[in-house]
Amino acid sequence: MKKLHASFHNAGRMLFLFILSGMLACSTADPSRSGWDQVPEILSRIVPPVFPEQDFPITEYGAVGDGKTDCSEALKEAIAACHEAGGGRVVVPPGNYLTGPIHLKNHVNLHLEKDATLLFSTNPDDYLPVVFTRWEGVECMNYSPLIYAFEKENIAITGEGTLDGQAAPENWWHWSRKDRFGWREGLPAQQQSRNLLFQMGEDGIPVEERVFGDGHYLRPNFIQFYRCKNILIDGITLKRSPMWEIHPVLSENITVRNVYMETHGPNNDGCNPESCRDVLIENCYFDTGDDCIAIKAGRNEDGRRINLPSENIIIRDCEMKDGHGGVVIGSEMTGGARNIFIENCTMDSPNLDRALRIKTNSVRGGKVENVYMRDVEVGEVADAVLRIYFQYEEGDVGQHTPEVRNVYLKNVTSRKSRYGLLLEGYERSLITHVVLESCDFNGVAEGNILNHVSNMRLRNVMINGVLQDTLEVYKRL
Repeated sequence: MKKLHASFHNAGRMLFLFILSGMLACSTADPSRSGWDQVPEILSRIVPPVFPEQDFPITEYGAVGDGKTDCSEALKEAIAACHEAGGGRVVVPPGNYLTGPIHLKNHVNLHLEKDATLLFSTNPDDYLPVVFTRWEGVECMNYSPLIYAFEKENIAITGEGTLDGQAAPENWWHWSRKDRFGWREGLPAQQQSRNLLFQMGEDGIPVEERVFGDGHYLRPNFIQFYRCKNILIDGITLKRSPMWEIHPVLSENITVRNVYMETHGPNNDGCNPESCRDVLIENCYFDTGDDCIAIKAGRNEDGRRINLPSENIIIRDCEMKDGHGGVVIGSEMTGGARNIFIENCTMDSPNLDRALRIKTNSVRGGKVENVYMRDVEVGEVADAVLRIYFQYEEGDVGQHTPEVRNVYLKNVTSRKSRYGLLLEGYERSLITHVVLESCDFNGVAEGNILNHVSNMRLRNVMINGVLQDTLEVYKRL
């Protein structure tokens, strides 16, 4: 098992522990209190848009709910009419409606009634011409997302209906170049174009010249609202996404609530706010093929060019089942993330890897600070309850040292995991100020791993029924 600050000699280690002991003994205040006190102010700024009380049923514009007729033009006309009339609801009645990409306009609420389903085409040509987008943290021109808005305000997707991307190993998913998702030798894959895009970002090629789409196999996101404000996504069901499901970018005042997501394709993250501020995600169900919620902020040089963090994000009353992580920050976190609040969630599946995860490296860089989790019940996770990892993908081969500080867990319980805590920073950049209070982790198979961590505090923390003392944890690890 790795040791904290492996380069320290024994004498230095004991001095460090002695000093830490004094610091802990002198501190009696609740360090997370000022953080949670910010929540009411943040919530006061997150106000869902309100729309005029007028409806535009897509069937009045020629849509047929037989699952076969192309309703793309009917949806386009209904959205245009709604927008020109000052806004309202574009209503999808019960039925199955086949469509290509949907582009929302200002003051439009796309409303799916109960038993209404939008079936999205799996023909890539339908998602041309290319649009301005962000793909895995790098801006480019690529296939349109299935539902897209660019520089719009007061937009929504609501109702009890279903958005079905119809992705499968036979179409979008095999582009991931993963055998279990249908890829076989001789089929196209995204890897070469992915590498090209990332290199264009490093080289500072203008975004308008980073043209992908046809022949490049970069899968589109399901829902992407880019440089938008006043957003509501409420009540819908999402399934079979080509890639990331809900992906607001460089946007603000966002509410995602009562959404049910069940999609197990490659990179099928549930909700990825990227370089966004003032976001509320509540009462949602995630059963995904990747991270349930992943907070992002751009990748590498392209992320540094834009350099905007994700901040003031509240996640509450959600349920996480399968996925790589319940709440994740990174790895596209170059612009940073701060003021993240997670409460009253449940996370439980042998196919859920971690509860809270922060992942980065010295190519990404970025700063993560002020992450708060409380009153979260974790049943089973495959890896760790809390994992902070500075060696993701490329590892420590770059010049942009990441920082992580001020991570608080309170009243977090778990029944089964491989590790309780798995924290790995750099010797030159310690993971700083991690505080656990009133946490109870059971069924921990291999204890904890801490490498390059400082100023950790454990208060009333139990692991496998044994009360943990901060100094003893340091000495053991």
